[in-house]
Parts: sequence; C-alpha cells; structure tokens
Amino acid sequence: MNLSAKVAKNTIIQIIGKAISTVLGLVAIAIMARYLREAGFGQYTTIITFLSFFGIMADFGLTLITSQMISRPEANQETLLNNLFSLRLVSAVLFLGLAPLVVFFFPYEAIIKVGVAITGLSFFFVALNQILVGFFQKNLTMAVVSVAEVVSRIILLAGIILTAWLNLGLLSIMAATVISSAISFIMHYWFSRRFVKIKWQINLAVWKEIIKKSWPLGLTIFFNLIYLRADILILSLLKSQNEVGLYGAAYKIIDVLTALPFIFAGLILPILSLAWANRDTERFNRVLQKALNLMFMLAAPLIIGAELVAEPLIVLVAGKNFAPAGGILKILILAVGFIFIGCLLAHAVIALDKQKKVIGAYLFTALTALAGYLIFIPLYSYYGAAWVTVYSELAIALFSLYIVIRYSQFKLNFNVLFKSFIASLVMALFTYLLLNKISLIIIIPLACLVYLISLYFFKGIAKADLKNLITNE
Repeated sequence: MNLSAKVAKNTIIQIIGKAISTVLGLVAIAIMARYLREAGFGQYTTIITFLSFFGIMADFGLTLITSQMISRPEANQETLLNNLFSLRLVSAVLFLGLAPLVVFFFPYEAIIKVGVAITGLSFFFVALNQILVGFFQKNLTMAVVSVAEVVSRIILLAGIILTAWLNLGLLSIMAATVISSAISFIMHYWFSRRFVKIKWQINLAVWKEIIKKSWPLGLTIFFNLIYLRADILILSLLKSQNEVGLYGAAYKIIDVLTALPFIFAGLILPILSLAWANRDTERFNRVLQKALNLMFMLAAPLIIGAELVAEPLIVLVAGKNFAPAGGILKILILAVGFIFIGCLLAHAVIALDKQKKVIGAYLFTALTALAGYLIFIPLYSYYGAAWVTVYSELAIALFSLYIVIRYSQFKLNFNVLFKSFIASLVMALFTYLLLNKISLIIIIPLACLVYLISLYFFKGIAKADLKNLITNE
C-alpha cells in the first residue's frame, strides 16, 4: 500500500472512530449537563481547566515532537520512543503531582479541590498515552487509537449513566473519567508492544536532544493554553459557577468540532516533516495546500451553519437550562475556523523545524489575550471571554502563516475557500427554510448533503478528490 493510500485509510478510520466517539461524548455531555445543571457543570469545567495547565507543563512539547523525531530517516525508533516515554513519565509525575497542592491556594469550593486531586490521575494516563499516539501516527496505524478511544468513551458514558441513576455526584463522574483514561492507556500500551517493546530508558544524550527540540514547543503550547483556557480560569475566579457552566457547555461543542483538524494535522505532520527533511519544497507546499483545502471545506459550513442553529444545538446537547449558551457558541464558532487553519499551519511550522521562530508570536498573543480577559470578563462575562478567544486564534493563524510563507515560499490559494463559502450559503438557505419545522437531528445530515452537492457543483471538490484527498501527483 503506497503512502497516499495509507494516509487516506488512516484518515477514514480516524474519522469513523472519531464520529462514534463524538456521538458517545455528546450523549455523555447531555446526561452530565442535565444531571449536574449549570453550577455543577461549571465545577466540572473548572476542574478540567485547572488541570489542563499542569497537563500542558507535563507535556513540554513531547507529544508533537514524537512524530517529528521518529519520522526522520536516520531515527532509531525504539531508542527514541523509550526515552520519550520515560521523560514523559517523569514530567507527568512532577507537574501533575503539583496540581492537588496548588489548587488548595485557590478560593474554590472543597468539591473542586478534591475533584482536582482525583482527576489528576486521568491526566496522568492521558499524558502517557499521547507519546504512544505519536508513535501510531508515524506508523499510520491509527485504528488502535480509534478503537481505544471508542472503548474509553463507552466506559465513561457507562460511569456517567450510573452516577446519574444512583445520584452519586460530581466526584463519581471524575472517578469514571480516571477509569476510562486508565483503560485507554492500557490498550495503547498493549497494542504498541506488537511493534516495539517500550521500557524505561535514560540516555542523557537523547534526553538532551529531545529537550532541545521540545522546549520551544513546550513554551508555545503553554502560551497557547493561556489564551485558550485562561478565559475559563479567570471566569471561574471572577464570576459564578453557573456562568462557567454556560460557557463550558458552549466550549464543549467547540472541543468536539476541533478534534478533527488535530487528528488530520497529526497524520500530515510526518509527511510534511519527511518532505522538508528531503528538501522537497515542492511536495511540502503541495501537500500543505491540499490539506488546507480540506480544512477550508470543513470550516466554512461549520461557521455559517452554527450561526443559524447555535441555540437549538445547545438545547439539544445540554438541555433547556443551557439555552443562553447559544449566544456564546455563535461567537466561539468564529474561532473554530481559525483553529482549523491555524492548527495545520502550526504543524507545518513544526515540520519546518522553526518552532523557536513563533515563540514571540505566542507570547504576544498570550499576554494580549490575558489582558483582554482581565479587562472584558469583569465587564461582559462570557461574551467578553469568547471575543478575546476569537482574536487570539486569528492572531496565531496569521503568525503561523507568516512563518510558513517565509521559510517554504508557500503561496496560499483561496480558490477552494471561496467555493466552500458559496456552497455554505446554499446550505444556510436550505437550513433556514427547514429550521423549526423538522427536528435538528434530521436537518444537520440533510444540510451536510446539500453542502457537499453544492460544493461539487461549484467544482470545489473534484472526482479525484473524492477518491483521495491527498495524492503524490
């Protein structure tokens, strides 16, 4: 099987797996939101957000650097993977172990502090998992990752259903999160042993090389977290948990929507890295443009469609109590478009090995976004937080594009974006005519079909693209 076929196969497998896990995740959110209500869901969101900062510090860029380093032609895959895994284990214990201690200095309710202590274990297993995911990405064997994710979502959903049925409370849900993450890690680790025997290994020379490569990424990801998650943290400190719950519900929809570009970018990264390592600039730029075209085709209908169905979508997912979150989603959905593009461009920067060049951009964005949160959240609550998030994602996408253009001479073609926009308007008209007349569950797949037909009619996607989104031609 050639590289194109492998990428296409892995992309399809991941899309199918992600579709199943997304449905399971949405059902879990629906049950959890209705059970916990706004305040309880706000507490849940605060716990996850607080731990995210420590999880990112534990990551230190190791997740993204895994695919890049083991994709090099001269790489000793087993040695690198063992050292990456061992370094990640040390960093996870160190930083995630701090979270339960630090949270006690924050003015949160006791249930949030205990929740952080429990859920830290979930983040520990996720941290170890991410190194293995990088290995599976490089070897284009993502079926393992998809199966493990679906199984873990089923376990989490079962735990949430049991919690709601027996009225066991928020901490029971956090315990279910830990169990599902642990089982996911066990599955990843077990399947990885078919390819490589992972063991504890400390090679200081290798660790030095890993840290040298990863620290710029670690900094940029930490700055990224500031402008992505500081909104919820500041909101949780300045406003009520009810407001955090509403914002968190809208953000959950965003998290679901943005999972796909990160999956796709993870698959494209080894290909871009190899093309650049071989000094094949033409292929690098060709693959990047085709990948961006796909992001354009996905982002345009999401943004335009969500402006019409934001409130009924929130009500469908989280219940009528969360209807005010529809207005938040209409703003945050704008950030989704920039995330789709910016995510891929950020991975292209990694493939170019120019991580250090964007540190300043991430620092600038983090500081300005943090200032924006501190100014606008006290004044406008979650609406202020949402608009600053849109600004920050736009800024990072533009900075990343500048770096890619500067070092690869990449010339961005907007032809597919324009055609996707026109097709999305046709879809929007169709959706508007049916809205409030039939169920949203029926409207969404029909709207997707109308969009695809319109996109094909406007020649935004060709017959060859339907067979293989990325080719070696």
